Formats: sequence, C-alpha cells, structure tokens
Amino acid sequence: MVVAIPTTPDQSPVQELSAYKTALAQYDRAVAHIDIDDGVKEFMRYPRREFAVNFPVRRDDNSVEMFTGYRVHHSTVMGPSKGGLRYSSHVTLDEIRALAMWMTWKCAVVNIPYGGAKGGVVVDPKSLSERELERLTRRYASELIPLISPHSDIPAPDMGTTPQVMAWIMDTYSMHAGYSVPAIVTGKPIHIGGSEGRIEATGRGVVVAMAEALRFKHGHFDATETSVVIQGFGNVGSNAAAHAHSLGFKVVAVSDVSGGIYNPDGLDIPEVRKYHAENGALEGFPNSQAVTNTELLQLPCDVLIPAALENQITADNAPKIRAKMIVEAANGPTVPEADDILNERDVLIVPDILANAGGVIVSYFEWVQDLQAFFWDVDEVYRRLERIMIDAFNAMVRTSEKYEVDLRMAAQIMGIRRVADAMITRGFYP
Repeated sequence: MVVAIPTTPDQSPVQELSAYKTALAQYDRAVAHIDIDDGVKEFMRYPRREFAVNFPVRRDDNSVEMFTGYRVHHSTVMGPSKGGLRYSSHVTLDEIRALAMWMTWKCAVVNIPYGGAKGGVVVDPKSLSERELERLTRRYASELIPLISPHSDIPAPDMGTTPQVMAWIMDTYSMHAGYSVPAIVTGKPIHIGGSEGRIEATGRGVVVAMAEALRFKHGHFDATETSVVIQGFGNVGSNAAAHAHSLGFKVVAVSDVSGGIYNPDGLDIPEVRKYHAENGALEGFPNSQAVTNTELLQLPCDVLIPAALENQITADNAPKIRAKMIVEAANGPTVPEADDILNERDVLIVPDILANAGGVIVSYFEWVQDLQAFFWDVDEVYRRLERIMIDAFNAMVRTSEKYEVDLRMAAQIMGIRRVADAMITRGFYP
C-alpha cells in the first residue's frame, strides 16, 4: 500500500550538508529577484506529493527482506512529472525532495513540458543478484502503479539503475495495463522503445554546455589546449570524458568511487574506458598518477566537471580549487557557501540544472517517439539535443545580464519564472 506523507519544507532531516536545504537556499536566493505574489513563491517551495513504500523482497535463499522506497512529485504545473529512480544505500527522503525540485527547474530551463519528480530505493544494488534485483524492481514498480503513467509521471534511470531496470518497470506496468506501454519510462533498451543517443545524452550535453561556456568566456578557444578534470566515471562522467576526448579536449584526470588517475599530458579515454570495464576500477591504469577524489577536485585545470554526488564542493575546499570553470554534471555538487567563494574568485560555474539537462531532454525525445510510435536516428537526436542546449545556454546568459547575477542564479530565475507564469495563468484549484 502506498502511504502519503504530509510534509513541509522544514521537515527535512537535520544534516550538516542537506541536499534539500541546499535546494531551498538556492530557490530563496533566486526567487528574491522575481516580482511575483508571495503565495505563488510559497507554493513552489513545497513538493506537490510525497510517497513512501515499504515492501518485501524474497531473496535467493528464500528469506524475505523489507525495503523502503520513495517517489516525490515536486511539480505538475508544466506537465507530467519527470525524474529518475536511484538505487543506493544512501537514499533519503531529504535527497529525493531536493532532486525533484531541481528537476522542476531543469525542465523549465530547457523549456520542455515536464514538472520535476524523483524516486529511489534504499538498497545497495551490488548486494543483490540479478534475480533479486528484478524482484525488487518489479515489486517497487507495482507499488508505484497508482502514481505513474505516460501522462502523469514518467520515471527514468539514475544512479544504481539501468536500461534493464527500466525494462522491468515497463513490463510490470504493461502487465497490469494489459497491453504494452513503452512511454511509461524512458532510458529503456532501444529494441523495446528506447531512443538512440539516450545513454550518451547527459554526458554529451555536459560537453555542449562546456563548449558554449568556453566561447562565452573566451570568445575563441583551442580544445587541444583546454585541460579537463572529471570527478565520477559512471554513465555521465565516462560519456562526458569520451565526447570531450573525441572533440580534442585534453582530459587530464578522471575518478570513480575508489579514487582517480591523473596525467597532465592527457589520458587516452577510450583506453581508460576499456580498462575500467575490464577491471571494475581505474586504479592501476598505465601511465597515470593515482589521486584521491579530494585531490582530484584541487588539480590545476581549465574545466572541472563534478559528475558524482551532491555536496562535493563546499566552503572548506572551494578556496583550494584551481579550475577556471566548473561545469556541473552532477546534481547539486556545489553548496551555496562555496558558490559565493568561487564567484568572488571569478570561477565561472555552469549550473547543474542546465549543464546536465541532456538526459531529460533526450528522455523527452524518447517519450515523444513512444507516444507517436515514430523513431528518429541518432543524428537527429543529437542535432535536436545540441540546439536545445545552446538555446537554453544563451537564454541563461541573457537572463544573467538582465538581472546582473551569476549563471546559477540566472538559470534558477529562468526556471522559476516559467513555472510561476504557468501557475499564475492556470490559477489555484478550486
């Protein structure tokens, strides 16, 4: 049974680095620049609905274990809510609230007709066999059936989930519906309705945003002389590294959860990806120097791309960062206090709600293709992705200049303004 949990923004768990407190602090900073009714401002602070589910999963040894999952819909003002599902032992309701709010602004910044959502299960997916993972996924999906549909809430992959997990969710929902419903999730395998380019989309979009930011800052730049450091080598980080390398950028350091590798002359990213796939870690890659994730963030470089978890750049390490630009591939990697320090040091920050929007843009493409049963080739997907990313970046720059604010504030203002305008036009029901 799905249990609705009433909430207010001040109910998030007390944490030194609360993702939700960060999201609300960013919101409060941005909304102060917008001339809208106080009631509308207050309305947008609250998630529309939150759900918690506790459900059993039968393990391979025939024992039964209980798991907890969440799904938060922050907004449905612009359209169906959209957001990933993450499987992690560190999932909290506080984190899911924050990620759902950021998704609302992200979708509005790139002007696609979605509101924000997020979900997750408190589980280490590596601790489960494939059959256990399938049973967990199908049971969690069945609990979510009253909440999700192609026209109300569309899940997608996130940390710890994969196209296969999305396939199990699609099949579970379809079995209950009595017919195949490919548009219920995005990020599926291509042969059951997934989109070309979806796996690479977030990382590719990060590099598009990086290139536009370099043009904005320098007018002209030489990719071969531009050094890039990437924290995180999952789907987003590895695809960002691969695309940057293919364009001639000098990727000098990358890391995974166990640590990183560094070569100031540049890493051979195709070989790094091959090594990582074969060994399950970056440690020991030839012709590289081992660095910790803490050290990696402080390496000298032109561009730092945090592509891991939130709250990585704080007031403690911001003064030590030597990058000239930060492009946020992760959600919420920089806390507000660190923003202030980096802005004072003239470090350009391309905010997460624009920089990593490539994933939700191509998820939108996948959803549209599924609803129409008409599919595009990868060149068409990439062309449309690049156009939307560049248009959104330029609109963010214009907003920055209009309000005389940094790019994060500009992106937040853009997203919040669009949602507020839609809310005011629709009115409050009843």
